[in-house]
Amino acid sequence: MTITDEVLDIFAKRGSGAYFGENVSMTEHMLQAAHFAQSEGAAPSLVLAALLHDVGHLVEDVPDALEDWTEDAHHEDIGARWLATRFPADVSEPVRLHVPAKRYLCATDPTYFSKLSAASVVTLKLQGGPMTADEIARFETERYHLEAVRVRLWDDQGKVVGLVTPSLASYGGLIAELRKSA
Repeated sequence: MTITDEVLDIFAKRGSGAYFGENVSMTEHMLQAAHFAQSEGAAPSLVLAALLHDVGHLVEDVPDALEDWTEDAHHEDIGARWLATRFPADVSEPVRLHVPAKRYLCATDPTYFSKLSAASVVTLKLQGGPMTADEIARFETERYHLEAVRVRLWDDQGKVVGLVTPSLASYGGLIAELRKSA
């Protein structure tokens, strides 16, 4: 099975499910994040990171209903580990850091919190809330922290009911191109 087939298979099996308290499916959400990345002229690795930023939700079981969540699922770590075996760090690391990026933005941008969806506010609490000053300083030393902030912002945008985006299959060439060499 090629990496493209593997990604398409994972989305086919689990991507049509509701996106935890949002009005779009997991697949729609991730396609929209990639769409916004492309529309800003992001590097191919960041478009792929945006597309796959929530793959951790698809490769590991978590409760379907947001109200059933009692702790953070750490989907960013799960997804980043899965991606790191298949793609370079410029894809996997922004994914690993996209949840800390939400916490960072809540702590550093006074307008950011008001833009979060109701579901993102719930998960923010489970994820530790806004960063402390020490956490901000550590986050800013991360090699891919700026890229993670961009992925986070596209993640936040990707919740538009009925938005028409390119299909998942249209990213097949990008997935194949950016895969790690054996």
